[in-house]
Amino acid sequence: MEKSLNDFLNYIMKQKNYSINTCKNYEIDILEFKKYLDEKKVNYLAIDYDFIKGYLMELYDRKLSRNSVARKLSSLRSFYRYLFNKDLIKTNPFKYVTTPKKEKRLPRYLGVEELEIIFNTPDLNTPLGQRDKLILEVLYATGIRVGELVNIKLDDIDFYRKEIRIFGKGSKERIDPFGDYCLEAINLFLNDGRRKILKKHHTDSNYLIINEKGKKITTRGVEKIIDNVIKKASLKKHVSPHMLRHSFATHLLNEGCDILTVKELLGHESLESTQIYTHVSNERLREVYLKYHPLNKK
Repeated sequence: MEKSLNDFLNYIMKQKNYSINTCKNYEIDILEFKKYLDEKKVNYLAIDYDFIKGYLMELYDRKLSRNSVARKLSSLRSFYRYLFNKDLIKTNPFKYVTTPKKEKRLPRYLGVEELEIIFNTPDLNTPLGQRDKLILEVLYATGIRVGELVNIKLDDIDFYRKEIRIFGKGSKERIDPFGDYCLEAINLFLNDGRRKILKKHHTDSNYLIINEKGKKITTRGVEKIIDNVIKKASLKKHVSPHMLRHSFATHLLNEGCDILTVKELLGHESLESTQIYTHVSNERLREVYLKYHPLNKK
């Protein structure tokens, strides 16, 4: 099974252009299933629908959420589809397995006042402080994913039109605009902090965001930077890079931006992925209505 798994991971990474994080999650899910197969002493090419039902029962017995079960099923379904297409199995046993309906959880987002506190935290007198401010500005100004952020190259930025060329999931290209605050942060870092970092380590880079050694930054590196900024800001909540993406979408909709525009800016393939933000907007409208409508007060 190890060879089939390695071939599959190589296929989805190089031919399907899946992100490193996605490939890693697939590997984790499939190896977990392999462990179950080994415990039951069953060959991975010989499983059937009833065997899969038994595995699902174990997942639910472990109190996993429906979302977690759905993700594991998606990984295994893709893996066995690959095996079927390679003629290693005659039928895909996961083809008729029903995916549990996902739990709808509203995205967490930051308020404008919280954003102001966070954005004012990095020390702009230091190269890394300028870099950290830039990370925050770009994430919130464009709503891009952290994986897209770390891959931005200098050539992807149109300073005159204030646009960034983004390569999203599956290497799909889109253009995201940004505002004056973001432009100011970009120019400050490029003209000052970034030059000092590269000069200090006698190196060069085509990437906009670099680490303290002048190398391309990782998604984990960005997550750590935001964690540190939040600690310095003394905010009592966990803030992830994706939360800035949620804030971007929610604030646009709250200010009256149409959902189709938000969909394109986020790089969503389907409108369904974007519609979850309308629930946040609707909830906000409800709160305002209940708070201010005179007939709601006794």
